Amino acid sequence: MTTKPVRTRITEMLGIEKPIIQAAMGWIARSHLSSAVSNAGGMGIIETSSGELDAIRGEILKMRDLTDKPFGVNVAQAFVRDPNIIDFIIRQGIKFVTTSAGDPMKYTGMLKEAGLTVFHVVPSLQGALRAIEAGVDGLIVEGGEGGGFKNPKDVASMVLIPLVCEHVNVPVVAAGGITDGRTMAAAFALGAEGVLMGTRILSSEESPVHQNWKTAIIDAEATDTVFLNRSGPGPALRALRTERTSRIETEGSANIFGEFADTQAVYFGGDLEAGIALTGQVAGRIHAVKPVAQIFEETIAEYHETIARLAR
Repeated sequence: MTTKPVRTRITEMLGIEKPIIQAAMGWIARSHLSSAVSNAGGMGIIETSSGELDAIRGEILKMRDLTDKPFGVNVAQAFVRDPNIIDFIIRQGIKFVTTSAGDPMKYTGMLKEAGLTVFHVVPSLQGALRAIEAGVDGLIVEGGEGGGFKNPKDVASMVLIPLVCEHVNVPVVAAGGITDGRTMAAAFALGAEGVLMGTRILSSEESPVHQNWKTAIIDAEATDTVFLNRSGPGPALRALRTERTSRIETEGSANIFGEFADTQAVYFGGDLEAGIALTGQVAGRIHAVKPVAQIFEETIAEYHETIARLAR
């Protein structure tokens, strides 16, 4: 399948063929999956939120053998407190970094001085304006329907993306609820120039997570995720609905991080009750496991079809 390209400030700035960025999912966004994303024309991202910096350093090096396309690294500040990771990223010749889960003032200046392009992940207009003040090149604006760690005062993408776009001039990547060409077209209509996919790529053929998690996503209804820990302590998050997460939703938790229990058993062992499987609401619209390249080709084709239909 050959589709017309989609050119935006995002594709030009990052040197990618398709304006699609992969979410930096802890333990999951490593070289096997991220290289598949880059090779398919998107922007593969290596995670740091696992905190396993020695392993992550190795994954960055592996990317050089697996792809000759652009890729980036995420710095999840709440989980990575070793500033040496910044020096390592710079030394490896990485050109694109996303920062998240912390103050954009912390690393943006250092990264920019080294010539890197920096996007910061924000869940609110206030966060976006703070990132602009820090000097970021772009924003990833994440609505509350997305999976993973969240602002307890969540705002849906349909409201948040145009709100931020009204107030900033840098390019915006829409995150939360994005899974196909129709949602990409909707995001562009709201002012975005790129999209970020998490759950859709999590459930892809190249994703390293256990088939049980992928099957749960395929079988999920739109109501089969839960928003947890809105009142704290600790961060809020969105996850797949299981017996464990339904209990936390009802009873709360004094230690939300403790509820993750055995992450490896969940992610790679397939025991979805052994912890928390971070998953977005868009699971209710995903119906098949597909290769990343097919997902992207179908997304771009459907994007063009949607735009053409609207024009008619």
